[in-house]
Amino acid sequence: MPLDGGLAEALALLGKVLEAEIQAGCKNRATARGIHAFFTQRFADCGLSDEEQIRARRVLEYLQRYEAATMEDRPEIARLIVRRLDATLAQTGTAASTETRRVRETPMRPAEAAPSIPAEQSRRAESQTPTSPRIPPSSEWAEEPRPAADDPGPAVQPQPEALEPVAALEQSPAAKLPQAASLDIPAAEALGSAARERQRLEQLGLTTLRSVVEYWPRDHYDYSAPVRINRMYADLQVTLVGTLRSVDTRRTANRNLQIIEAKISDPTGLMSVTWFNQPYLLKTLKPREGEQIAVSGKVELKNGRLQLAPRDVEFPADEEAGTNTMSVIPIYPSSEGIAQRWLRKLVRRALSAGAALITDPLPQEIRTRFGLPDRRAAVLQYHFPESLEERDRARNRLALDELLLIQLGMLQRKHEWQEEGEGRSITADPELLGQFRAGLPFTLTAAQDTALAEILTDMGRSTPMSRLLQGDVGSGKTVVAAAALLLCARAGMQGTIMAPTEILAEQHGRTLRALLEPHGVSVTLLTGSLTKAQRARAYLDAVEGRVQILVGTHALIQNDFKFNNLGLAIVDEQHRFGVAQRAALKGKGFNPHLLVMTATPIPRTLTLTIFGDLDVSIIGERPPNRQPVETRWAPVERQAFDLIREQIQAGRQAYIICPLVEESEAIEAKAAVAEGKRLQDEVFPELRLEVLHGKLRPQDKDAILGRFRDGEIDILVATSVVEVGIDVPNATVMVVQDAQRFGLAQLHQFRGRVGRGAEKSYCLLLADPTNPIARERLQALCATDDGFKLAEEDLRLRGPGEFWGTRQSGLPALQVAQVTDIRTLDLARHIAENILADDPTLDAPEHAALAEGLRQFWQQAAAPS
Repeated sequence: MPLDGGLAEALALLGKVLEAEIQAGCKNRATARGIHAFFTQRFADCGLSDEEQIRARRVLEYLQRYEAATMEDRPEIARLIVRRLDATLAQTGTAASTETRRVRETPMRPAEAAPSIPAEQSRRAESQTPTSPRIPPSSEWAEEPRPAADDPGPAVQPQPEALEPVAALEQSPAAKLPQAASLDIPAAEALGSAARERQRLEQLGLTTLRSVVEYWPRDHYDYSAPVRINRMYADLQVTLVGTLRSVDTRRTANRNLQIIEAKISDPTGLMSVTWFNQPYLLKTLKPREGEQIAVSGKVELKNGRLQLAPRDVEFPADEEAGTNTMSVIPIYPSSEGIAQRWLRKLVRRALSAGAALITDPLPQEIRTRFGLPDRRAAVLQYHFPESLEERDRARNRLALDELLLIQLGMLQRKHEWQEEGEGRSITADPELLGQFRAGLPFTLTAAQDTALAEILTDMGRSTPMSRLLQGDVGSGKTVVAAAALLLCARAGMQGTIMAPTEILAEQHGRTLRALLEPHGVSVTLLTGSLTKAQRARAYLDAVEGRVQILVGTHALIQNDFKFNNLGLAIVDEQHRFGVAQRAALKGKGFNPHLLVMTATPIPRTLTLTIFGDLDVSIIGERPPNRQPVETRWAPVERQAFDLIREQIQAGRQAYIICPLVEESEAIEAKAAVAEGKRLQDEVFPELRLEVLHGKLRPQDKDAILGRFRDGEIDILVATSVVEVGIDVPNATVMVVQDAQRFGLAQLHQFRGRVGRGAEKSYCLLLADPTNPIARERLQALCATDDGFKLAEEDLRLRGPGEFWGTRQSGLPALQVAQVTDIRTLDLARHIAENILADDPTLDAPEHAALAEGLRQFWQQAAAPS
């Protein structure tokens, strides 16, 4: 089957890049960010199918190996990749490029017929980092081409395309276990476990038969195609099938460690396999000298010779051969003292006892309509697939089930919120909006106009609005929110906005007063730093209707008061709050409209999950007066400090961000104060410098920010409290110390504090990270100022748990699915909409299993961690 044009073009381009690399000495400089990062993005932009994504992942794994290799080994790996490219293009009916043919024809170092390696190569290998990426074997991207016709090697059987139950399970001795009555009975009872096994089950948290059946592998090793000895190289994960020639044992010099060394041969060579301190294996191996043996493990280079570090061993003649070698092997999460071999046997027994009880929550009509495989087959194949492709198809079905439960829950929540009762219709007043626009010192962008129109349309309905407004740094979300609050107040209702920090709440208070008070609307501030009497007065005024717009922090939801007539509730920087806090604010009135705002651009996949219960408006453009910020990565402080001095001499101001030391404001404050003193005494004695951190009293924060806005402070040394809500147009330099400590989204927010005026602005990242992911983060920030692109990259690098945190977002923990899988997520959303369109409450008999699964899924998500 020919490749899609996008993937074919990308692979052809990779051939050209590798040719350039070889000619330039393989310094990984043929692309600006390194070959792996470049092609990761290139493949992501191609819109690949699931099958093509598998191919692309394997190519990227080889590119990781290339970048991790020594300079001497890179040319050979580059040529190996090009040969794979040529083979892939040929197999799929796509012509190989001239460049790939030319590089392929360059002679490679001949493979060793026996495991003897030159001493020079040994020295090179021993100098390599031991953490080079593992390259999972596969029929297409792991082995060298097959040997000549006179030595065809082990044949690879074609794999079926459809998901079918694992036949081996039906034939296994474990199948003799009695069928369990329910998947929810105790695991030890279902499996007939002895005391020691019960302890292991308890250690892993496996309490029921269902928990064992759904104890998903964390990885799979493809040992299904045995590799000949003369085709092996260091770091390759393989299965070696050959004749067990000899088994010897010896002890180390101090006599504390027993070593068992086996010699195994195949038609192409002889290889050593060594086990350490496993004396029981001697009784298994020694009597079977001369038999066929299969050993899976990793090829290593020791003392100038290739040898196999064994993971598992089996004899093909045995009844259960193929469980741990000669197949795709599942690797399960484990703990100390629990072997993978035991875990595989445990799961096989559980599947034999409980597979018949696995039911599919999706009705047959839905499975047929969307072409979905049966869940039982998917469970069996995900544990013990016959190929990695089959594993991926099974995983896709199981991932879909998880994502479907999220989408059903989110859509039901949206439906419930909107069906709680009629909301308060707030009709847009064109004359008032015209007056508001006329009073602005700028013109709204087209994106702001669109977002405002969507919000006002929702507010004009009796159904309560549930909408997310997201926009990049400086895109102008606050003025859109202010227009909505103005209409709400002038319609005789109250509005409120909740911010995560006092500084941001105070900033909103100042901004909203400037925008709304000229139109006769008052704004009141409620934060935790007010005195008890002040807070009590604010609560009472809200209850009795004297407050029109109330701006506050968590203090808004830490009291059982309710507004007199709340029409619009706004949550700013939603990712700092949980779902329950959002609902608590909404509960302060009778079905008010809800608007959620965030300046952290959200990848579409997270929007569909974390905010799946909200409609979405996006402000995707910046006001025309915003200047692009030049971002540099500067490992040396002096470069940044020279730029600060230069800009201040030109009448500008600067920020210096101190790194996040620990999750403690007290420690942050101490670090910021100490760093501020060092900078004032040793670096900028002639300049006006002050320190801002979260432990200062609110009035002191206000005073410092006021002086900085008024130009009385040249340099503001601060912690992450300036991440959002600070607007000083005259500040043109942002310096972030130890920038590798921060995530991409946070660094982008820091950068957004400058570039707010007419002058050119700069963001300098002081960092010298050894972590490659941290380096990739900094390179990405320097490459683009598009917050949405950076959010996607941040999600890719850190995953959803670190991007925001599943508990913080209210997102259930996922066992199989990845929220980055947009295709599966879109399908799950589509199926959920189809199901709920006919049965909003899942009361139909055919949805009973789905409804129960949904209840358990979200119940588990709500349980304390």
